[in-house]
Amino acid sequence: MRGRLRAPPHRVRSVPVPRCRDPDELVSPHWYVRRTTPQRTGGVGVDRERELRRAGWRLVGSASRDHWGWVATAMAAALCWTGTKVTIPLLAAAAIDQGIVDDDTQALLLYVGLMLVVGAIQAVVSGLRRYGAFRLAFHVETDLRLRLFAHLQRLHFAFHDQAQTGQLMARANTDIQMVREWLMLAPLTAASLMILVSITVVMLVQSVTLALLALAALPLLSVAATRFSRRMGPISFQLQQELAELSGVVEETVSGVRVVKGFGAEQLQVQRLRAEADAVQDRALAASKLRSGFLPLVDFLPAIALVMILWYGGHLVIDGEMQIGQLVAFNSYILMLIWPLRMSGMMVAMSSRMSASAGRVHEVLVTDPIVADPPKGRSLPEGGGEVRFEGVTFGYHDGVSVLDELDLHVRPGEAVALVGPTASGKSTVARLLPRFYDVDAGRVLIDGADVRTLKLEELRSAVGIVFEDTFLFSDSVRANIAFADPDATMEQVRRAARLSGAADFIDDLPDGYETVIGEHGFSLSGGQRQRIAIARAVLADPRVLILDDATSAVDPSKEHEIRAALREVMAGRTTIIIAHRPATIALADRVILVDGGKVVAEGTHDELVATSDRYRDVLAHSGERAAKARRP
Repeated sequence: MRGRLRAPPHRVRSVPVPRCRDPDELVSPHWYVRRTTPQRTGGVGVDRERELRRAGWRLVGSASRDHWGWVATAMAAALCWTGTKVTIPLLAAAAIDQGIVDDDTQALLLYVGLMLVVGAIQAVVSGLRRYGAFRLAFHVETDLRLRLFAHLQRLHFAFHDQAQTGQLMARANTDIQMVREWLMLAPLTAASLMILVSITVVMLVQSVTLALLALAALPLLSVAATRFSRRMGPISFQLQQELAELSGVVEETVSGVRVVKGFGAEQLQVQRLRAEADAVQDRALAASKLRSGFLPLVDFLPAIALVMILWYGGHLVIDGEMQIGQLVAFNSYILMLIWPLRMSGMMVAMSSRMSASAGRVHEVLVTDPIVADPPKGRSLPEGGGEVRFEGVTFGYHDGVSVLDELDLHVRPGEAVALVGPTASGKSTVARLLPRFYDVDAGRVLIDGADVRTLKLEELRSAVGIVFEDTFLFSDSVRANIAFADPDATMEQVRRAARLSGAADFIDDLPDGYETVIGEHGFSLSGGQRQRIAIARAVLADPRVLILDDATSAVDPSKEHEIRAALREVMAGRTTIIIAHRPATIALADRVILVDGGKVVAEGTHDELVATSDRYRDVLAHSGERAAKARRP
């Protein structure tokens, strides 16, 4: 079986998510709702942006501690590398003063040989330092991405209803990549700081006066770095926000390319992309402007120190107060300071952007799922799939109820059709039973158990749903059908396809069940996609089957075949059919008319046709819509 849907399990390390002191101040409960107008100021308050960046630092720290072995390896190697870097100029000074100046060939050979040995050690520990840093970075990147992905899977449907996919993709990709890039350089920067400290100590031992001259500019650099960091932080945060918005436009355009082309809206989307790209460019240029003012200062200060050392140290050598080898060593140390200082400056800039990225990841990880497993979740009791809605009130938005004290009873093994006008609440019933959402009032029960008390995995395994809008993965037909049960045999897959009426067209595909269908299954017709979705639900063998207008895209000439197959699937199984076609409604033992979020009538199809004016109106309007949909 082509197994992209069955990737081998990855062991995700359990890393605690650092909590802020006041989560309500840190994470807006609706941060993920797509903004309707561009916010070129970044879209978050300054205080919240700062707190998010602090939370980002805590997240990276906690994730890195889980790989302390590689942290220790990288830091130990960095310490050894620092020692070798500082030692080589001292050996060079000794070779000059004791070998060349004193005309001592043996001393010269000794120090040159020692320099070669130290250089070889430096090469080895340098490689180990980089390897440790890279292993740490990639491990943390993988862990954070898997934790984020797992958390997104746990988040409630209301979150995904409102969250912009591009925003989530940006956090899973570019934001976590920024954390990885920072971690790659962090041990190298630590080594640079070690060199800075070591060189300072060595220079002070050699000559306090020269050392003070060389380091006189460091306080100025420290002040500049602090101001740079404070100004770069908000810009970095806003840049990551704008990149996420840009990602959202690209994702929507690619996903909705058929709609875009169908309405000839290519230029409109290009304009949207240009607006977001311009916003990204503005932030990136602002960041570059800051860096362009700070990094040259980092390069210039060591040059000033070098001139001062040559001028003052040269006088000391001329006056005989210093050996020429010492001056050469001092000059070497000044030159060695250039890269650590530049590296530190780069890391100040990169740290601002990394903390902003990590803060955005943290923002997702501390978003709690509204619908989650109860603390002491019960197993699903034995039963035949009895379903009850008792006084259920529910709305997707505050103050707007879709269901209003709805009472509904489906007996075990019974097939019930829910019929009603658009927005009457039929599909909402299908979403409340597997607890995609929690009711505002009342109870939803399956086999006598309130769904809010059950383990989510067991509940959703017991309820199979075929949605009107079918989603298929870009994988083989077999993998899509077996998604509900990856361990299913080929015979089980074929049986499910046969029961759903999909077997004939699957056999006609180029590679049969191994044919890879395009993204979302768009290489198949709407009816073919729906039949594969039905096969997927059949293979799951649920206790309760929900067909949410699941045959709406099926060719009328094939509908009788699908109905015959569905009768076999539904036999003895509790089934809720949401439909508007009389032929599909005829599959049900009983019909329930839902209007305004309430049950207003129930009975057989013939009984309701004879007694309910509202039922006849609904069927008439449904027939008109179906006729218009079929009209060329």
